[in-house]
Amino acid sequence: MRSMTGFGSGAVEEKGVSLRAEVRAVNHRHLQLKLRLPPEFTHVEPDVEELVRAHLERGAVTVSVFLSVAGAAVEVEVDGAAAARYHKELVKLAKELGLAPNVSLDTLCSLPGVVGSRVGEKEHAREARLLLKVVKAALDDLGVMREREGKALASDLAKHAAAVERVLKTVEKRMPTVVREHQQALEKRVTELLDGRYQLQPADLAREAALIADKLDVSEELSRLNSHMAQLDALFERTGPVGRQLDFLVQELLREANTIGSKCNDAAVAHAVVEIKTHIERLREQVQNVE
Repeated sequence: MRSMTGFGSGAVEEKGVSLRAEVRAVNHRHLQLKLRLPPEFTHVEPDVEELVRAHLERGAVTVSVFLSVAGAAVEVEVDGAAAARYHKELVKLAKELGLAPNVSLDTLCSLPGVVGSRVGEKEHAREARLLLKVVKAALDDLGVMREREGKALASDLAKHAAAVERVLKTVEKRMPTVVREHQQALEKRVTELLDGRYQLQPADLAREAALIADKLDVSEELSRLNSHMAQLDALFERTGPVGRQLDFLVQELLREANTIGSKCNDAAVAHAVVEIKTHIERLREQVQNVE
């Protein structure tokens, strides 16, 4: 079991090129990916996305990559023609606006396309390879953290699942008594109402007692709850993403618990159902963190 939240980082340096990657992940129903790569690596985005999808199933994931190139490793390229065109147009605009044509070299150098670096095809391929390498390292680091958090989640989920199973046993044990008490209460009430004026037919009483037993019968709900709990225990032991299955099962647990609470008019059972629903709610909250 793995958590959906976590942080991972990686770094690599080769021939004056330093790359650092950070991967942050939080809860999300599906896999939602946001990439923040240096502009020169936009062509690598599909490869990065494929790499992330190979490692993660769910979560809102942000991948940030930071590039640093040593000065000696950079071949600077200045486009003088582009700077001249910029200068000409800026001077023209200044005259039209009635402003002094004060265009500095710093301003020209900061404009797109004036100053850049000359990088060959081989260099581009090497840097792309390094980027994928550093992203994978960050994803591996994230995976370690998610697994560590997942162990804590599994422990907490198992604790609340055990509590649900424990309370379920008390409800199962209580139900025959609930039916019997309601039948006794019916017989007593009818006897009081008749006050000896009429003779109560055993068949009539048996029919009403059967109706009460049928109305209070929650055996199907208890059986389904026990089945769901067994599936829950099995998922705790399974490797790989189980968050969606756990989410569905917890919803079914809550549905059955609500049905028992609405069908069984008994204070002790009502208190037990409240306790069961409290633990199920805790399960529901924690399951949202499971990948």
